[in-house]
Amino acid sequence: MTERHPLPIRFGADRLAADPSLAGTARRVGLVTNDAARLAADPAARARLALHRAGVPIVRLFGPEHGLGANAADGAPVDDSTDALTGLPVVSLYGERMRPAAADLAGLDAVLFDVPDVGARFYTYAWTLLEVGTACAEHGVPLVVLDRPNPLGGSMAAVEGPLLDPAYRSFIGGDTIPVRHSLTLGELALLWRGERWGGADVRVVACDGWERRMLWPDTGLDWVPTSPAMPGVESVLLYPGTCLFEATNLSVGRGSDSPFRIVGAPWLDAARVLDHLSRRTPRGARFERQEFTPQAGPYAGESCEGVAIVVTDAAVTRPVATGLLLLASVIATHRLRFSWARYPTAANPRGDGHFERLIGRSGIRSRLDAAPDLVDGPLVESWTRAEGWEERVKDALLYR
Repeated sequence: MTERHPLPIRFGADRLAADPSLAGTARRVGLVTNDAARLAADPAARARLALHRAGVPIVRLFGPEHGLGANAADGAPVDDSTDALTGLPVVSLYGERMRPAAADLAGLDAVLFDVPDVGARFYTYAWTLLEVGTACAEHGVPLVVLDRPNPLGGSMAAVEGPLLDPAYRSFIGGDTIPVRHSLTLGELALLWRGERWGGADVRVVACDGWERRMLWPDTGLDWVPTSPAMPGVESVLLYPGTCLFEATNLSVGRGSDSPFRIVGAPWLDAARVLDHLSRRTPRGARFERQEFTPQAGPYAGESCEGVAIVVTDAAVTRPVATGLLLLASVIATHRLRFSWARYPTAANPRGDGHFERLIGRSGIRSRLDAAPDLVDGPLVESWTRAEGWEERVKDALLYR
C-alpha cells in the first residue's frame, strides 16, 4: 500500500502571492500585518514584501500590538511610521487608536488581514481583527483575512474556558469566547461576520494542508516569534495558563530563555510549591524547580527561584487548567508573600482588574484567595468548561 503523505501547508498569504486575483479586483488595498507574518514556503520571506512584489496593490499598512516589527514591548503604545521594506505608511492600531478611523480607510477598496495568532483569547491580535472588521463593516470596505494555522490546534476537545463574561470585555477579550478557542483568525472572522458585522463583505483565503488535529510542531514549519515573549512553540503552548500570573507579583520569565514556561520570584520556595502540587497532577505536563533571571517585568535582573512546566504530551496538555493549579499552589504556600498586581498597558493604562480581564469572569480570584488548598482538578475543570462553544462556531469552521 502506498503511504499517504499530507499536503504541503500553504498559508493564505502564500496562496495570494501565487494568485493575486484571490483578493478580488481591488485597486487600492490596506494590509494589517507585522514581521512575524512570513510565507510557509520561505520563513525568511516577509509576507507583505512577497505580496507587494506579486502585484497586490497595497498602498497602506496597519500594525497591531508590538508594531510592524513584532518587537515592541508588551502593552507599549506604538507610533505611526513608514515601512523600510516597502516604503509604505504604517498606521498603528495599538496606541492612540485601536480601530481604524474613516480617514485611515479612505480610498481603500479592501483591507487584507495577515497576522499570525497564538490561539489564546487574551492575545490582542484577535481583537485587532475585531476592531478592523468592525470599522470595515461600518464604512463598507471589504475585509479579506489571509488565514494561518492556530498553533494550539483546532480540536474542539481541547477548548478551555471559561467563556468571557461580557462584564469583563476589554482589548484582551472583546467577545464571549473561551481562553483557548481552537479557531483560526479566519474562522473567528466568519463567526463575527454573522454575529457582529451584519453579514458584511468578509472573505477568507484559507490555508492549504492544515488540519484541526495539528498543533504547530505537526506542521513541520519553522516557528517565527509572534512577539518578544513568544520565541518558541513551548511558550505558546503554555501561555493560555501562565499568562494568568501577569496579574500577580510573580515573574513569567519575560526576557529569559523560558518565557511563559516558568513562574517565580526571589522569595518563592519552589520545593514547597512542588510538594503541594504533588497531589495535583496535570494532564500532559509535569512541574520542576528551575532558577532563572528575567530581563523584563517583575524582578528584572534578579535571580528568581521558579517552578517550570514541562510538557510531556502536547496533544493532551490543558494549559489553562495547569496554570490555575499552579497558581492555587503558589497562593496556598505563600499567603504572606503572594499578592495580586495591576498590569498597565496602552489598552488599560491603570492596569486595574487584570486577573478578571484575563480569566474572563468573577468569582475565581475570590475562591483562590479564600481556599486555595481546596482547588483541585475537578474544580478547575468546572472553571474551564466552555458550554455551547462547539455548537456556536460549527458553521464558521473551515478545516476538517
